[in-house]
Amino acid sequence: MTAEHKPASATTTVFRDGKALPMSVRAVAGIVGGLTGGVVFGILMAMMGMLPMIASLVGSTSAGVGFAVHLVISVLIGLALTIPGAALLRGSLMKSALVGALYGALWWVLGPLLIMPAMMGMPLFTLDGASVTSLMGHVIYGLILGLVAAMIIRRRR
Repeated sequence: MTAEHKPASATTTVFRDGKALPMSVRAVAGIVGGLTGGVVFGILMAMMGMLPMIASLVGSTSAGVGFAVHLVISVLIGLALTIPGAALLRGSLMKSALVGALYGALWWVLGPLLIMPAMMGMPLFTLDGASVTSLMGHVIYGLILGLVAAMIIRRRR
């Protein structure tokens, strides 16, 4: 049996065209896409002085620690898209960018509006200038994640 005709298993996702995508490809897409989007978003966060706040999640005030924490989170969020949802990135690059941007917006609601303030004892769902800027960063992150992951998935199929 050739690789193209092996039955699907728990480590593969089968697309409508019948081709299987191994877990390793989905993981690489999430890691590389998450890191790429995370670096760009991290640079924006550094320019806005937000990295010490991210570092406070692990008891630090260091911008370097904040950047490292941010990258770990970026990879985990990337994997959370590509492991179960690789098929969402199968269409055109425009569709993949849209999926990524919407996914980034979802994480804006979950992260800085809900999870982070809850962890820090701050009010939830606070909308102000900083949160709107954060939305822009999350959408850019997601857009990059979607595009990079889709390109990796296309090459590895």
